Amino acid sequence: MRELIILGTASQVPTRYRNHNAYVLRWDDEAILFDPGEGTQRQMMLAGLSVSPITRICITHFHGDHSLGLPGVIQRISLDRVPHPVVVNFPAGGHAYFDRLRHATSFWDHSDLRPEPVGAGFETETSAGRLTALPLWHSLETYGYRLVEPDSRRMLPDRLDAHGITGPAVGVLQRAGRLGAVTLADVSAPRPGQRFAFVMDTGLCDNLYTLAEGVDLLVIEATFLAEDAAMGRRYGHLTAGQAATVARESRVRRLVLTHFSQRYQEPERFLDEARAEFNGEIVVAEDLMRVPVPPRVASGDAASRH
Repeated sequence: MRELIILGTASQVPTRYRNHNAYVLRWDDEAILFDPGEGTQRQMMLAGLSVSPITRICITHFHGDHSLGLPGVIQRISLDRVPHPVVVNFPAGGHAYFDRLRHATSFWDHSDLRPEPVGAGFETETSAGRLTALPLWHSLETYGYRLVEPDSRRMLPDRLDAHGITGPAVGVLQRAGRLGAVTLADVSAPRPGQRFAFVMDTGLCDNLYTLAEGVDLLVIEATFLAEDAAMGRRYGHLTAGQAATVARESRVRRLVLTHFSQRYQEPERFLDEARAEFNGEIVVAEDLMRVPVPPRVASGDAASRH
């Protein structure tokens, strides 16, 4: 199961139809909660999610619409006695904000919460792949996140049978790369890793393109439309057209636009503006929407992304 569950799509001010930010990425055994704004617990309930599967929380920055739901989520993790550790990534310069949010009220803390502040060049290995954080351009310290699954190989049963390789011998071949005269390439095919990027409040900057490069699924803010581009530059935000341009130049497969200003009432305007810049698949996010990670590309197409 690899999908993005969108819990909220508003920016600074929620609306009747858009809750504050929150997104859950389900990636096999990992469940990563990004930017829990106010109301995240309730949105999770409406989406049929519990906190128990959450393995990691990633905060891009400490503006309220991206982090004020954190105290409730942490207390719910404690209340439900989630048995496994939950890592929390956040900008290192905002450690004081994290501490205040973690202990915002009194509660019996039964959680195994493991703060892991991020700085420039941060990387860590997870069961889903390598998670990277890079600084973005906003009015305070802000990071985007990129998840890259390593490339691997898919074993081909017919070729294994042809060489008489069965049972434990298959594992030996996978680990050693060779079994007698048979190589791993003889009995397998390339299995390209998948890639995901999460980008919130930022103006255009080099790291934005680095995060988005060749990803299968890009979740990116599109706070403004082109008519308000000057406001976006002033406050460190993107327009839908800018987000789509990043997707085109970075060879993104599926683009998810979100974090919309309350000033706009017609979601189709974001799609129209983005479509002028990007001819790939575009999703204009809605609360409680589920967006699958696209199926793997063929090995030859995957090579062209590197």
